[in-house]
Amino acid sequence: MRLLVVCLGNICRSPMAEGALRHHLAASPLAGSVEVDSAGTSDWHAGEPPDRRAIACARQHGVDIAGLRARQLRREDFERFDWLLCADGQNLRDVRGLAPPGLAGKASLLLEWTGIEAGGSIPDPYTGGPADFDHVWRLVDSAARAAVRRLSCG
Repeated sequence: MRLLVVCLGNICRSPMAEGALRHHLAASPLAGSVEVDSAGTSDWHAGEPPDRRAIACARQHGVDIAGLRARQLRREDFERFDWLLCADGQNLRDVRGLAPPGLAGKASLLLEWTGIEAGGSIPDPYTGGPADFDHVWRLVDSAARAAVRRLSCG
């Protein structure tokens, strides 16, 4: 199974979700059997590390995302990944709009795919403060735990 988490710039929400997913998968019977990556729909931050506040927030929860680097979603991602899990509705629309014919169905909202909330969005904390990043962490951590349960059940 291959999962790609997608947000706008790939410096806040999607690297935090990637880190949370990797952390919970590594501690589960699925360790080594699920590939996780992240990308952004824009190229604004390509090659950059996650936002320093995202790194600090993840670190507070025992997860190191400092080595991740932002990248833009690529056409081949639709072939390579089983699911493209989006942070919010705009990212989902953008991803589906970029999908090659027949592959838009691989895109879903992360919170919906994990069964946490139908139509649920992870808000962008970029213009906010530490509390906004903590809120995003709680969402992506819950989603990561739910993803492990979903994938463990078959």
